[in-house]
Amino acid sequence: MRAKVELAVLLLVLVGVAAGTRPPSAPPPVTEDTLQKVAGSLEMYVDELPQMPKIYGFSMRHGHPSPIRLTIGMYQKKWKFHRDLPASTVFVFGTSAATATFPGPTIEAAQGVPLSVTWQNYLPARHILPWDPTVPTAIPRRGGVPTVVHLHGGAHPPQSDGSAFAWFTAGFGETGPAWSTPTYTYPNAQSPGVLWYHDHALGLTRANLLAGLLGAYVIRNPAVEAPLGLPCGDEFDRVLMLADRSFYADGSIYMNYTGIIPNIHPQWQPEYFGEAITVNGKAWPFLAVARRRYRFRIINTSNARYFNLSLTNGLPFTVVGSDTNYLSKPVTAASLLVSVAETFDVVVDFSQSTTSEAELVNTAPYPYPDGQAPNDLNGKVMKFVISPAKAKDTSRVPAKLLDYVAVAEEEAVQRRYIVMYEYEDAATGNPTHLYINGKRLEDPATETPRPGTTEVWEVINLTPDNHPLHLHLATFQATRVRGLVDEDAFKGCMAKLNDAVRCNVSRHAVGEEVAVPEHEKGWKNVVKIAPGYMTTIVVKFFMVDSGKPYPFWIMKTTP
Repeated sequence: MRAKVELAVLLLVLVGVAAGTRPPSAPPPVTEDTLQKVAGSLEMYVDELPQMPKIYGFSMRHGHPSPIRLTIGMYQKKWKFHRDLPASTVFVFGTSAATATFPGPTIEAAQGVPLSVTWQNYLPARHILPWDPTVPTAIPRRGGVPTVVHLHGGAHPPQSDGSAFAWFTAGFGETGPAWSTPTYTYPNAQSPGVLWYHDHALGLTRANLLAGLLGAYVIRNPAVEAPLGLPCGDEFDRVLMLADRSFYADGSIYMNYTGIIPNIHPQWQPEYFGEAITVNGKAWPFLAVARRRYRFRIINTSNARYFNLSLTNGLPFTVVGSDTNYLSKPVTAASLLVSVAETFDVVVDFSQSTTSEAELVNTAPYPYPDGQAPNDLNGKVMKFVISPAKAKDTSRVPAKLLDYVAVAEEEAVQRRYIVMYEYEDAATGNPTHLYINGKRLEDPATETPRPGTTEVWEVINLTPDNHPLHLHLATFQATRVRGLVDEDAFKGCMAKLNDAVRCNVSRHAVGEEVAVPEHEKGWKNVVKIAPGYMTTIVVKFFMVDSGKPYPFWIMKTTP
């Protein structure tokens, strides 16, 4: 009997609402100018970059890591995003309300050592942010804020994936139709690397992440990683979780109360762009660094904002990994375009700096790629203050990193066409919803790959914006990006037929070919899909570090 892999396509920039039995009352209207003035009143680089608390996902027994169980809750509390901003009400992860943080604690797991986590919901009866009942969402009958946790980039059994339909309220008082267990098991069988966990409930993702339900998850294997010689230890190996936010003058997190087309969606808007850039929960922080190498694991947790990152002192990024995997060899990049939900693992050598300070800045238009240019606020990210090293730097960047299975496009057993199409309001031209191949998230699955196989997906973006494509329980790599010719004709046909082959895609996908950046030629779980292009991705439904099947599918299919 063939096991089927259930895929979830996550397009964070289009997920829309929060939950509760009714939306919170709207405050007085606020203008973009007012939000900019609030953000502009905050002095940059006065708060030190926080080191998020760490939770070990294993215990040491007889000198070896062993499995454990953790209980992590979701709480409402106050959080200071800036020295001069009143504390904000947030939803955050932690082992207790007192220790919960924005972002949540970094979970450090050991490769090959399973971890069980019971996720507890202690959130209040009503959400702190607005939501829109006209968008499909989890609305409990008796109130409460539905949540469910997804480990982004994890290879784990479907019942531990955090399906959007597996939501639950406080005390498991109400549960969604796909809910099955309060405890998730993460095998941690995949390659060492950086992941992140976040809320994933139906229709809540945007609001719940905006409120603070996110955190980092790092898988380590000292036997494999130590010989590489990369910077290590809490001081020199840092996670940077980027998130844009706007604030009211009282410190409350701003989220729109009026929709882009109020007569269709009273509250929903397709994108959220904040005026302030936070890193690890602080607006425009600083980090004191020594003249030596540092490793930064950069995670973009924003709703829709892309970051095109660079350092003002001209130092390059040496990219050693992306998403949950290493590259086969380091790649030097002067700038780094990071899409929503994407991660990059980089090394910066501050010993080569000609200055004593360097700003990390952002030049990505919003929406990307043809929106507004960043301003003096959202064009800044954080600052590094550089001082002499107190000890010799013994770290290095090796010429060779880790090898994984070959792309091997010729091994594909199936070629699929995945088309993103934005539906618009005839009166205003504004978007009302986005479907994939004309299907809603709630519709039955049409794409059912087999575990252990390789497929080729031709992903076509007929929307105006770049979109991050994320697949659950799959690893993939972009191999080609080809422009569309006579796009309007193809779009018109797709609006009628929703079938790329019948719409003669081979005649349209013959435009300019754009090279995939060298530092993105690795096994990823997020790939940027450019507007007006067809991006070819090779998808593997097995462990790319070993070529072996997912261990839980072996258990499931073995008599």
